[in-house]
Amino acid sequence: MPPCPFPKSLANYATMKPLFSFLTLVALFGSSTLSAHEAAKEMADAAKVWLQALSAEQKAQATYKLTAEERENWHFIPKPFEGEEMRIGLTLKDMEPQQRHLAYALLSTGLSHRGYLTSTQIMSLEHVLWEMEQDAKRDTEMYYFTVFGEPGAKAWGWKMEGHHLSLNFTIADGKVTSVTPSFFASNPGKIPKGQRKGLQVLAREENVARRLVQSLNDKQRAKAIVEEKAPRDILTAAESTVESLGDAGIAQSALNEEQQQNLQQLIRVYVKRTRDKVARDELAKIEEAGLDKIIFAWAGGTEKGDPHYYRVQGPTFLLEYANTQNDANHVHAVWRDFDGDFGRDVLKEHYQKHHEDKKAE
Repeated sequence: MPPCPFPKSLANYATMKPLFSFLTLVALFGSSTLSAHEAAKEMADAAKVWLQALSAEQKAQATYKLTAEERENWHFIPKPFEGEEMRIGLTLKDMEPQQRHLAYALLSTGLSHRGYLTSTQIMSLEHVLWEMEQDAKRDTEMYYFTVFGEPGAKAWGWKMEGHHLSLNFTIADGKVTSVTPSFFASNPGKIPKGQRKGLQVLAREENVARRLVQSLNDKQRAKAIVEEKAPRDILTAAESTVESLGDAGIAQSALNEEQQQNLQQLIRVYVKRTRDKVARDELAKIEEAGLDKIIFAWAGGTEKGDPHYYRVQGPTFLLEYANTQNDANHVHAVWRDFDGDFGRDVLKEHYQKHHEDKKAE
């Protein structure tokens, strides 16, 4: 069993579904509104310090308007390939050492300890690929930081992106309102040889889901396993907007209590990559939309080493995972929000309110 995400004093209560749901735990940990504001302030402060350390030329590379179309142009491949557009932003490679430290400080304001550790391990895998392939496009410093709008303004955002990482944050009215798309990947999925042999960066994403699918009885498996062969990759790719992938799969309501807890643990694996104070709000949104409406679907084999794919889908969100490439040793895993990617829903409301306030003046 993976370690319980709650303090030991709450561990037993966390498994008591009738009394302790996600929202109850949010209440136990304190005010989510205050936490979200604290997170937003820390992000703004870190972004300001980083930008102040840049030269005028670097700052021009690193900053865009919040309304820039480039903000929603995201991807997880190594760029640029021949014929591909360059990523926007300032790379770690183009920063001085002291600027790099401040960029990492900004990154840490958006992620939990585990999320930060995972992201830096993913970046380090570029060196593993370079050793395996001797390919110049494999570079641990080709990760771009970009700020959209003015940090601390009524609405602004920032992103960090490169091969196998895309982290997008939107802040409005002093609160972190969106942390998606959130893409983490790993190649190799498990390092086969060398000094770091055996390292599996996204082990929880695989192991928790496999434990769930292997726990299903024959009737449940007939619903949950939607295809015998896994698709080559996540179905939503790097689309700027996503919608429901349909109702194929097994609903949480058709699972027993232990399986339901396992499914909720899988959701937390993705959501808790973000800093705890923001993750609480995201988990509360998921529960409010209806835990009983969440669907789990699997494709491919269920044993270790088999090419496989799964998704977890609720009324408002989608988690997708694929491990089929490179002999099922190359993982892609993404968290999307149907209406809220890049903070679209909140920013729309924010701009409408701002426009109305201007008219009233």
